Amino acid sequence: MTSFSLRQVKLRPGEHYRDELEVELSPLNYGGQRYLPVPDKVPAEFEVTRANTGTVFSLAFTARLFGPCYRCLGDAVLELPIRAREYQDEYPKDEEMRTEYVDGNNLDVSGWARDAIALALPDKILCRPDCAGLCGECGKNLNDEPHTHEEAHVDPRWAALEALREDS
Repeated sequence: MTSFSLRQVKLRPGEHYRDELEVELSPLNYGGQRYLPVPDKVPAEFEVTRANTGTVFSLAFTARLFGPCYRCLGDAVLELPIRAREYQDEYPKDEEMRTEYVDGNNLDVSGWARDAIALALPDKILCRPDCAGLCGECGKNLNDEPHTHEEAHVDPRWAALEALREDS
């Protein structure tokens, strides 16, 4: 877990501190699937800016996730450019103005990076934009073997309902 000690930064309002960090990324569970960051440690640009009433934290890095495709279950690789900002009010009247990543004088950079990745994820992680998925009839990967089934296999238990549909 990557953390940053805020004790090492003594800033006045208007001043900022910039540094390169190596952020440790943890595996991510998304849509019931597990996605692994590769590499699990990435370089990141980190900045702390002191405002009159609080502190602004900025983080920028690129994450690469490996895991299953949503449609065909093949290997999918997703590269995400991440830019995240957090604000910590010096004297918060409301909990919304306090960032959950600051605990005392430590900033949980890994937790913040994990949540920033989760917010940047697309609805579906695909192996390619035009992924055809799996055949609903036989389960074969339609990207490798595009095909159709000539004859629809009707469950005999539905035959009575089919007869009603033909009568109307």
